[in-house]
Amino acid sequence: MKIYQSSLFARKIKKFHHKQKLILDKEISKIAKDPKIGTEKRGDLKGIFIHKFKINKQLYLLSYRKKNKDIELITIGSHENYYRDLKSYLN
Repeated sequence: MKIYQSSLFARKIKKFHHKQKLILDKEISKIAKDPKIGTEKRGDLKGIFIHKFKINKQLYLLSYRKKNKDIELITIGSHENYYRDLKSYLN
């Protein structure tokens, strides 16, 4: 299984501190072990999974999708305007 990241995801994690990246790596490994850990969205975002977790008491949402046996990490961020930005990126 390979894990790919989108350009949007790469830009957003550049702003993270080292400790935040360590927590993010743990969450990504959880997703790699069980890709159905997140909740699948319906409607416009069908096929997109959202995994919610906290970093320093701040809730983050990580969106990903499964392509065959691979996983593509799409974006990460707080809940504010998250789904709007995700939809605009996918279109």
